[in-house]
Amino acid sequence: MFELNRREDALIAREAAISARESELVTLFSELLEEKKQLESQQIQLENQINTASRTNSLPASAPLSRTAAKKPQNPSNKSSASQNKRAQDDITILGGLEYIYLEPPGISLSARIDTGAQTSSLNALDMVEFERDGKPYIKFNIIDPETNEKIEITRRVRGHTKIKKHKTESQRRPIVQLRVKLGKLDEQISFTLIDRSKFEQQALIGRNFLRDLAVVDVSKEFTKPKTTRDNQQ
Repeated sequence: MFELNRREDALIAREAAISARESELVTLFSELLEEKKQLESQQIQLENQINTASRTNSLPASAPLSRTAAKKPQNPSNKSSASQNKRAQDDITILGGLEYIYLEPPGISLSARIDTGAQTSSLNALDMVEFERDGKPYIKFNIIDPETNEKIEITRRVRGHTKIKKHKTESQRRPIVQLRVKLGKLDEQISFTLIDRSKFEQQALIGRNFLRDLAVVDVSKEFTKPKTTRDNQQ
């Protein structure tokens, strides 16, 4: 059992490192897209200025200006590149600092804080009890249904543990489980660190292990996506 836990901890650590690297690549990709967009805009402005100056210099002083300007032939490769960049931008979802997520299980909607500074997502968990089933580690815990304010019990397989060190306190060992999250058009099975978040307004915090190369966050916005419920989920 010790060897199994050690291997699972190693896998979780490796997953976290991959998630962090993917987040860095997402940020770099977004910056490159924005820079390319600015460069293309500057290039178009420069070409227009050059064409205007060229037409003016080539006309005789007494000749009237032509009302119809010749169209500049377009480079097919540039058109294709612009189309690919537009599709890449369309594939990336823009999220606000707060969003509604649909969590399954248990099949409820929660308001969640979207935090690019957090490597792994975390979820409010009350009355946690770890146990074994068929020789495998499990945990049962409660979360609060925001509609009824009642506790809902969830049982999940424990996928590992993480140690959190706080200032001037002993490190805490927190269990990690996997749950399905729906947010807008995004639908992912991700790992959550279980923690008592009773003092926070949002029961869930969504970190980079969900965002990856799927979304970027605009903290000036909130609740940009329609709320998914049990009735309207696909």
